[in-house]
Amino acid sequence: MAQPVLYLKDAHVFQDDVLILKNVDFEILSGDFFYLIGKTGSGKSSLLKILYGDLSLKSGIGEVVGFDLPSLKEKQIPFLRRKIGIVFQDFKLLNDRTIHDNLLFVLKATGWKDKEKMKQKISEVLNKVGLEEKGYKMPFQVSGGEQQRIAIARALLNDPELIIADEPTGNLDPKTSMEVMELLNEIHQSGKTILMATHDYALILKYPQRTFKVENGEVFEVAHQNKSNQNTNE
Repeated sequence: MAQPVLYLKDAHVFQDDVLILKNVDFEILSGDFFYLIGKTGSGKSSLLKILYGDLSLKSGIGEVVGFDLPSLKEKQIPFLRRKIGIVFQDFKLLNDRTIHDNLLFVLKATGWKDKEKMKQKISEVLNKVGLEEKGYKMPFQVSGGEQQRIAIARALLNDPELIIADEPTGNLDPKTSMEVMELLNEIHQSGKTILMATHDYALILKYPQRTFKVENGEVFEVAHQNKSNQNTNE
């Protein structure tokens, strides 16, 4: 039976002592794909920040990839983030180094030492996102869609138990958004667990998955379309 990768019970999310979300209850099992939807300012990003240790969980029960969130110490956060892949809307790539060296930087920062293994891993993740020929380029020399693919490759480097994608298509045009979504769908079908915040309802309709909504300070699951057409190529 699949194990919970993420579990929250009676969780209250605060930012600067202001209550943002109350009584948050949900769990995500290994292999799940969930959307997190809600208006700008509804608290989606605050909730995600709790999950990767950017905000503290001050009230309630919470566990993510084996880490207890209420008791999470600052020195544990790097270890938590090794088990989570994070994809941001604005890519967060380092423009002073090549795509290859962006990925190398992450491997070194997360404790990799063997040069040959690092080289193989970078090649593997770039191949997975279809950019194996672009490693020598600078991030600003490739398109926005390719930059987001690099960000996804970076999220895959440490074979994470959970991928958190915060509005990964927010800065992309509709065609490129679909291409990035296809890639995330493939990664999910390979067995990865994904939680994706989005306000792009066209993507949700085309790639239906279970969906949490953030509204009026609460988080609840909303009805979704039948998934029978999910794996068909249109």
